[in-house]
Amino acid sequence: MSLDPFDCGFMPLTDAAPLIIAREIGFAAEEGIDLRLHAAPSWSTLRDRLALGALDAAHMLAPVPVAMSMGLGGLPVPLAVPSLLSVNGTVIGVSRSVAERMEGARSGDPWSAGRALIAAAPAPLRIGVPFPFSMHAELLYHWFGALGVETLSGLTVRTVPPPLMADALRHSEIDAFCVGEPWGSIAVEQGVGTIVLPGAAIWAFAPEKVLALRAEACESQRERVERLLRALWRAGRWLGDPANRMVTAELLSGPGYLGVSAEIVERALHGTLIADAGGRTLHHPRLIEFSDGAATFPWRSQAIWMARRLAVRNGLDPDDADRIARACFRPDIHRAALSPLGIDLPGASEKIEGALSERTAVASSQGTLFLGPDCFFDGQMFDCD
Repeated sequence: MSLDPFDCGFMPLTDAAPLIIAREIGFAAEEGIDLRLHAAPSWSTLRDRLALGALDAAHMLAPVPVAMSMGLGGLPVPLAVPSLLSVNGTVIGVSRSVAERMEGARSGDPWSAGRALIAAAPAPLRIGVPFPFSMHAELLYHWFGALGVETLSGLTVRTVPPPLMADALRHSEIDAFCVGEPWGSIAVEQGVGTIVLPGAAIWAFAPEKVLALRAEACESQRERVERLLRALWRAGRWLGDPANRMVTAELLSGPGYLGVSAEIVERALHGTLIADAGGRTLHHPRLIEFSDGAATFPWRSQAIWMARRLAVRNGLDPDDADRIARACFRPDIHRAALSPLGIDLPGASEKIEGALSERTAVASSQGTLFLGPDCFFDGQMFDCD
């Protein structure tokens, strides 16, 4: 049987795992897809290649399709998100010199770590993120805003491609960073950084990476898109089995993908990181998630949360932002693709973000779905209605 070629771009990050596993373990081939993966040097390159039609789909920062559909940054091309690829997976770190001055920071606690960082770092704090439209940036704005920092004047946010974050610390171009694994751990490994928080400590279930396609292509090629979604869902379920972590780390660490030590990749999959040069560990049970708690479901409420924040910062109409966000995230396509597999899917397409502090049963297609905690560290909740 000849396979249907599908060109998909990705950045070398641990959360590209569903795409890599779908290809390497054979889930894509089982759906009749020749999944061709193309590494990109930066998020802007990946975004532009998708927008211009050089790629069929892309592993993408969750806010980018919303921002592009709103006409922000680069080419104003409407994009569609029929599935998430991962939840969480980011870490926040600082230079070793800043870490040495952070008094009173408790491991994994966003309140004490944030206050200690503000006191220890020069003002304005120079912090590196992989892209302006990213969950990294949104987490930082939310974190520092809750701590009373005027985020647009008290922070200097600089764009640094993930593989270059350690170099930016080494050359004193930034004081801190928020980046996806394994690049926070690489900064520690190279002796230039200290990890102070997982991103999940700020928002317990933050949408991190998505599968993005041009909106037109998502509609005109529905059948092949749905086959890809089924392959990716199977890959996410496979990733969720702890018995597969070692194999996953070996596959991801290869030179064609991440090109780093398999041991470093495996730590993130286990949720335990080496946080500093002294060997201190930092553990979070949901450091990165690919399957559990409807992790692949594209909640429209999350798209609206991102769109409203982007609208406020860029002086755009919030009602237009809501409309665009609802059109961008496509739970209808997600359901159409996965329903034939008998998967229990959420009954709603929107929810109150930040409302769950513990594992909770929710209305679903089969009545057996539980969502995990999704709370913000400061107790805020977001109801898009």
